[in-house]
Amino acid sequence: MTDIKSKIVEICIFTRNDVAPKYLLLKRSETEDIYPGIWQFVTGGIHNGEKAYQAAYREMHEETGLSVQRFFTAPHVSIFYDAGYDAVNLSPLFAAEIGDANTPKLSPEHKEFRWCSYGDADELLVWPGQKQGLEIVHRYIVGEKVAGRLLDITGKISLNHRAPGSTSKRE
Repeated sequence: MTDIKSKIVEICIFTRNDVAPKYLLLKRSETEDIYPGIWQFVTGGIHNGEKAYQAAYREMHEETGLSVQRFFTAPHVSIFYDAGYDAVNLSPLFAAEIGDANTPKLSPEHKEFRWCSYGDADELLVWPGQKQGLEIVHRYIVGEKVAGRLLDITGKISLNHRAPGSTSKRE
C-alpha cells in the first residue's frame, strides 16, 4: 500500500523593500541527486520530533542565513508522488518576510539565487504546486488580505531558537 507522508516543507521568502514585492528563488546545484538545476523556494526536511514550522524556520536559516521580520503559515500544501519510496508526499508551505533583499548565504545544495518579481518567479518555478503556492502568498499574505493577517505566526513562536535536536550548517 502506498504511504502518505509529510516530511518536507517549503518556504516562500519575500521582501517589500522595492516598489513591488520580490521573491527569493534558489537554483539547485547541478551535483544534487534530486532535480539538479531547477529553481525553487527554500525546501527541506522535517527532523524527528520537529514541528513543520520549526523545520521551515531552521531550513530557511540554514539555506539562506537571512533574518525574518514576519513568519506565516500559508493555506497551501503541495502534493506529489515519489516513485522511489512509493509515497504520496504532502509539503506544507510557509512564507517569510525579510526587511531587505539581502544576499543570502547559500548552502552547498544551491549554486545561485535570484530576487524575482511575481511574474518572473512564476516563470522560473517548475512545479504546479509551487506556482499555486506563490500565487497564494502573493495574493493573501503579501497582498495583506484578512486571511494573510490570520496566518501570521510570528508572535506565536520564537524565531530566535532552533527546534530541539536541530543543528545549523552556519554556526
